[in-house]
Amino acid sequence: MENSIIDLVIRIKNGYMARKATIESPHSKYKVTILKKLLDLKFIENYSVKGEIKKNIIINLSYEEGNPAIADVKIYSKPGMRLYISYKNLKPVLSGFGYSILSTSKGIMTDKEAKKAKLGGELLFSFW
Repeated sequence: MENSIIDLVIRIKNGYMARKATIESPHSKYKVTILKKLLDLKFIENYSVKGEIKKNIIINLSYEEGNPAIADVKIYSKPGMRLYISYKNLKPVLSGFGYSILSTSKGIMTDKEAKKAKLGGELLFSFW
């Protein structure tokens, strides 16, 4: 797949839809920063990096009373069409129950963090 972040997000969504406990994804530093943000927001249980030369990320999915932590995902930036947004144009996701993930000049942030820091950036995806 051309965009590794889209691949990671779809793997997580499909893992939740299939009610899997863990999923596996190829390793990259960019994916690890996204996973750190998802871990902070408690949308995944934890993750670990395995392998020496060819590294993989093992992601443990989080369920609350049998319900998946992520119900759906909307991907905005694609390889052929990047979407950049100002902090002034950020809207709440699902009336504040979801999050948007942005790639800003200060790193990966949620929509709420970017609005507070008055930073815009590339709108990667939203999930709820």
